[in-house]
Amino acid sequence: MREAFVAYYRVSTQKQGRSGLGLEAQKQAVENFVTSRGEVLTSFTDIESGKKNERPQLQAAIAHCKSNGATLLIAKLDRLTRNVAFVFTLRDSGVNFVCCDMPEANTLTIGILATMAQHERELIADRTKKALAEKKKRGFTLGTAANLTEQAKRKGTLHTQLNAQADQNNRRAGAFAKKLRDFGYSWAEIARQLNANGFTTRRGGSFQIVQVQRVVKLFK
Repeated sequence: MREAFVAYYRVSTQKQGRSGLGLEAQKQAVENFVTSRGEVLTSFTDIESGKKNERPQLQAAIAHCKSNGATLLIAKLDRLTRNVAFVFTLRDSGVNFVCCDMPEANTLTIGILATMAQHERELIADRTKKALAEKKKRGFTLGTAANLTEQAKRKGTLHTQLNAQADQNNRRAGAFAKKLRDFGYSWAEIARQLNANGFTTRRGGSFQIVQVQRVVKLFK
């Protein structure tokens, strides 16, 4: 039996909403997902910040799912929000939902990811604020890079980005794995969940049991 879906899209700016930037990619992801699975009854699109919980089109999408016995379909998990309150609002709505990029994700895994994302955002903001304040206190002029060549700037920026991405992924994977372990998941199941939810090891590979155990140790 083919399943009925209600697609929900979100773009973060009015400009993106008018141009279709971001929206077209989400629509393509939904189209690819529903092929052979079912059909999209209708779709709703919110144009606003991911930090906001007040999304009228999402509420309309949830209502449509309830009245038609449909599943809420979201193209990308990060389009949900980075606000934990929103995730639990979705959970309490009683509507089944699925994310195209993480079809195995459930309320538990999404809740953990949202909690991590919000906490990480708060930590980054706090660290940045303190670092800038300290530099100003020491008399540094922020944003000055006159002594760097363009090549050095590009090389330094790329190196910093790669290290940050690898470290961030490692920390997120470890925090996610520890939460699942706290809920009683086996090492093998945690490895499967990490791989299914798009996490990779520091070198870009898939997680095995021994690697899961290593990243979890970082959070003990």
